[in-house]
Amino acid sequence: MAAIAARTREVFGVDPAAIPYAELLGRQEPVILKGVARDWPLVKAGLESPRAAMAYLKRFDSGRPVTGYAGAPEICGRFFYNDDATAMNFEAGRLPLAEFLASVEAHLGEAGAPSFYLGSTDLDLFLPGLRAENDLALNDPMFAANPVIVSLWAGNRTTASAHYDMSNNMAVCVAGHRRFTLFPPDQVANLYPGPLEPTPGGQVVSMVDFRDPDRARYPRFAEAEAAGQVAELEPGDLLFYPALWWHHVEALDDFNLLINYWWNTSPAFIDTPQNTLLHALLSLRDRPEPEKAAWKALFDYYIFGPADLPAAHLPEAARGNLGPLDEIKARRLRAMLLNKLNR
Repeated sequence: MAAIAARTREVFGVDPAAIPYAELLGRQEPVILKGVARDWPLVKAGLESPRAAMAYLKRFDSGRPVTGYAGAPEICGRFFYNDDATAMNFEAGRLPLAEFLASVEAHLGEAGAPSFYLGSTDLDLFLPGLRAENDLALNDPMFAANPVIVSLWAGNRTTASAHYDMSNNMAVCVAGHRRFTLFPPDQVANLYPGPLEPTPGGQVVSMVDFRDPDRARYPRFAEAEAAGQVAELEPGDLLFYPALWWHHVEALDDFNLLINYWWNTSPAFIDTPQNTLLHALLSLRDRPEPEKAAWKALFDYYIFGPADLPAAHLPEAARGNLGPLDEIKARRLRAMLLNKLNR
């Protein structure tokens, strides 16, 4: 395992009905709220036994097939690439939730079991009613304007290689134990990201095997370790971490469940920066260095500097797209871009 000494800050005694969401977001750092979900019926079922938790889940099964992943015992739970990173080392398929759970159940307590993983499964769509009994009190006004996406993650002893998401995350450990290894966004180069596609789960992942880092091949990983931190979660714990933080996730027991809440605070009409990154690869990366430096100055002025600066000296009627964005302006900008890209 990676040599990371720092531990994520833990907070005890938080009232589940008064979680300080704005404070969590304002601090922009990971934190564990110990035991805030310990009274959830699903957490209690998981503490009773894996089979009790499975039985509880199946009460809410909508019958929709889920997307499950399965890997041979040889991958040791690490859902990743094959040797030349051109394909995955696991299989994916659509199957009933009960069938997925039966596969996990059949190998409980078995050393060297196959690996089974269920990721990012929409709770309201696939398990309607479960949140009525197991949910966070989302009583901050920010959630009215920025609805959360609530998902289930399940499986046995699995590893999701370090990656980032574009949303803020609250991850509730429901059954089993999990270990998150977290890195701030500025560690991207030290984590050696893999191909843009294909990816194991939709996001770019670190190529470093945290269980046994190849330090000759990935020497800068030591710098990531120095900046990283580890969050150890027990059933009922909540881990918050901000958008774009890298996280490496290990499920440590024969059966594990996690429910996570994703949300952003930007308006829904704003496009994803991931598209901007891809277009920048096409339009900027391979230009001569002097041009890239000039474009960097332009981006710093128009994009990364104060949002009101580029239009501040212009008459209001002339500000156009340099003024505050709204849904109508966003729609026009998108149409303009599509027209230019299609030429």
